Amino acid sequence: MQQMIRKNHMDIAWHEYTDENGEDIPVTQASLTEKASIIGRVGIMLLSCGTGAWRVRSSMNTLAEVMGITCTADIGLMSIEYTCFDGQDGFTQSLCLTNTGVNTSKLNRLENFIREFEIDGKEMSGEELHSLLDDIERIHGLYSPIALGFAAALACCGFTFLLGGGLVEMFCAFVGAGFGNFLRCKLTKHHFTLFLSIVSSVSLACLVYAGFLKIGEMLWGISIQHEAGYICAMLFIIPGFPFITSGIDLAKLDMRSGMERLMYALIIIQVATMAAWIMALLLHLKPVDFIKMSMPVEMWILLRLIASFCGVFGFSVMFNSPIRLAATAALIGAVANTLRLELVDLAGMPPAVTAFIGALTAGLLASLIKNKAGYPRISLTVPSIVIMVPGLYLYRGIYNLGMMSLSVAASWFAAAILIIAALPLGLIFARILTDRTFRYCT
Repeated sequence: MQQMIRKNHMDIAWHEYTDENGEDIPVTQASLTEKASIIGRVGIMLLSCGTGAWRVRSSMNTLAEVMGITCTADIGLMSIEYTCFDGQDGFTQSLCLTNTGVNTSKLNRLENFIREFEIDGKEMSGEELHSLLDDIERIHGLYSPIALGFAAALACCGFTFLLGGGLVEMFCAFVGAGFGNFLRCKLTKHHFTLFLSIVSSVSLACLVYAGFLKIGEMLWGISIQHEAGYICAMLFIIPGFPFITSGIDLAKLDMRSGMERLMYALIIIQVATMAAWIMALLLHLKPVDFIKMSMPVEMWILLRLIASFCGVFGFSVMFNSPIRLAATAALIGAVANTLRLELVDLAGMPPAVTAFIGALTAGLLASLIKNKAGYPRISLTVPSIVIMVPGLYLYRGIYNLGMMSLSVAASWFAAAILIIAALPLGLIFARILTDRTFRYCT
């Protein structure tokens, strides 16, 4: 007999916060408790989509102002503590998520809900509004685990070329990442814990990569030096959203949210790189340099544009973006990332400086497109620069640290830290230049 697992986080019956006889009363005339329930629910739903504290608080404030009350909120990675005032009474509540993730499709729907609330929503009752939020909350994943496996495969295949890999590395990374992310999605769907999902998916990705490379070596005499790409097969695990949003939150002095997001990202990277390192020891894989390829500059630029588009498109789909939104982010990423790489190769600029310029370019382009297409800015900017996160550098740092090559490890870590710091800075300054409300601390 299978033992039933009790939930550690109890479900909230949101409809019980509405007045029994207030189905036809506009929410602006409802009780403080009913108004606060709408604000808190929207806030925790936004937080579940992976967006940062500044955006969550801004949205909660918008709803509170329309309903004629005041709201203050303390926001972290997984929880919100907020208080609503109406001049006479106060209502305080603490809300918590069971897990965190990224869902840009739900984020887009929630932003539309907030925009429409200022126009039509304020005339609706609390019951009607909670029913609308029920519909939005049912948006889990637009794609099946198989589709997400292909998305990761496409992203890591593009990543492999951009890092210097050839056709053999690209194919093996494609297959390894596809199997790895498929397993991760299945485990996540069944609510397995974060560490188990990371270790299992990364281990499978490395195992599949090594297996296909061994088959190629036995059948076609493929050089073992192509093992360099096994790192690329696990790069689907890169926590781009929490990394970037942590920098944005820290820039707005949301210290709690910023530090929690940063720690969450670091935990994922540590567990993933340790799992990959152990698999490398078991499978006798080494992070050697890629076999050099030579081609004309024009061809490099064209192929980098294509690879960057594929990489960003794959990551955006993994973030649950609709195809149109994913393609838009991919176009931005193709331009910004190719510019970054060419500045390194042609102008000899340091990678950290080019990362800043690439992220700044992505932020500026996203702001222009947002004003015309109406997509949430973060749904465009973060996927477009995730491909710039130096996952290869971080892994090589961990690998050499495990081998006690401390000076080499320090060199890789230093290069990675500079690039990681530059990426959110680029987005932050793009936001400062294009968003008047973001320039001030109010």
